[in-house]
Amino acid sequence: MKTLNIIPVLIAVLIMTISGTVLANDSKYIEAMQKNIEAVYTAETIPDYQTAVNALERIGAAEKTKWEPFYYASFGYIMMSNQEKDNAKKDVYLDQAVTALNKAKAIVPNESEIIAMEGFIYMMRIPADPSARGPQYTPMAMQAFNKAIAVNPENPRALALLAQMQLGMAQFFGSSTAEACATNAKALEKFTSFQSENPLAPRWGQQMVEEVKSKCGK
Repeated sequence: MKTLNIIPVLIAVLIMTISGTVLANDSKYIEAMQKNIEAVYTAETIPDYQTAVNALERIGAAEKTKWEPFYYASFGYIMMSNQEKDNAKKDVYLDQAVTALNKAKAIVPNESEIIAMEGFIYMMRIPADPSARGPQYTPMAMQAFNKAIAVNPENPRALALLAQMQLGMAQFFGSSTAEACATNAKALEKFTSFQSENPLAPRWGQQMVEEVKSKCGK
C-alpha cells in the first residue's frame, strides 16, 4: 500500500488559500477605490472633494504598496485648489497635493501618470501670480509633462496637460498657438485609443482637450 505524501498536498492547499485571500483583498480594494474615484470625479464642492480625499488617504494608509489612492487624493486636492478663490488657500491645497503625490511616487517612481500629475501641480501654481511664478514653474511643468510622455507616449493626460501649458504660454506672449493645437490633437487621438490593464487607471482629462480644441477652432 502506497503512503500518501501529504506535504505537497498541504503546500498546494496553502498556496490556494493565500491566492484566494489575495484575490479577495484585491477585489475589495478595487471596489473601494472605484467608489471613491467616482466620488472625486463627480464632486461639486470643496467639502465633497475633501470627503473623497479623506477616504482615499485612509485606503492608502492601509494598502501600503498601492499608488492609486495617493494619486487620486492628489488629484482631489488639485481640484479643491481650482475651486478655491483665495490664493493662499489654493497653495495650501496644492501643498497637500504634493504630499499625497510624493507618497505615490515613493511606491512607483517612474509612473507616467504620477509624473504628469507632478507637472499639473506646477502648472496650477502659476495663475496666482503669472509674472512672478511663470519663470519658476513653467519650465518645471514642461519638464514633467515631457518626461511623462517619454515614459509613456500613449498617456493622453500628459499630452493634454502639455497642450494646456503650451496654449497658456502662447496666449501670455501673444504668439502662435499652432504647437499647442498640434499637441492637443495628439492628445485627442490618444484618448480614443488609450487602454490600460489597470481597472483603476485614470480617465480624466478629455474635457480639458475639448476646451483647448474649441480655442484652436477645430
